[in-house]
Amino acid sequence: MIKLRQAVVVEGRYDKIKLSSLLDATIIQTDGFRIFKDKDKVALLRELARRVGLVVLTDSDSAGFVIRNHIKNCVREGEVYHAYIPEILGKEKRKDRPSKEGTLGVEGVPAEVILQALRRAGVTADTGEARERLVTKADLMEDGLSGGEGSHERRTRLLRELGLPHYLSANSMLDVLNTMFSYEEYKRLAARVSDSAEPPEDGGNT
Repeated sequence: MIKLRQAVVVEGRYDKIKLSSLLDATIIQTDGFRIFKDKDKVALLRELARRVGLVVLTDSDSAGFVIRNHIKNCVREGEVYHAYIPEILGKEKRKDRPSKEGTLGVEGVPAEVILQALRRAGVTADTGEARERLVTKADLMEDGLSGGEGSHERRTRLLRELGLPHYLSANSMLDVLNTMFSYEEYKRLAARVSDSAEPPEDGGNT
């Protein structure tokens, strides 16, 4: 498995599953054309591009290029790589028939084709030292961001402060936090969110 510093954006769930077997990286899916109406997700892509770099890896068909161009137009700052898979005729095993254009998508091409596309785009393995401490689910629970009373509200405040989509689950937020921040930076953010918690409506008087 190859570790990438950059986050990778793909079209769908099966693309994400395929890449998860090859890459140790944060992988975001556009959910097809839903990206055109999802301002929060576009904001997330912009933030990822600015902080760690973004790799765009869509299918080689016309729909994939429409999505790629939309991302290109929306994410103009930061570090953005465009990786292209070649047009390979065929059909994914899970499908009854080929796509409209008869080509394989990211989920269907061989692993080496994907890795070659990344290399050609200038994306290489992260050879830096591994972080000594990653944020874990236990940390989220300890800091009141998951699995407890008020955790959803605190998680929402944290996401709002970071300019990230409010609908991110605890697991998805964990991936993004470990991509963008060190453990020490996360702890400072968590403490700030906890300190900024709104007091009860009666001011705490009983």
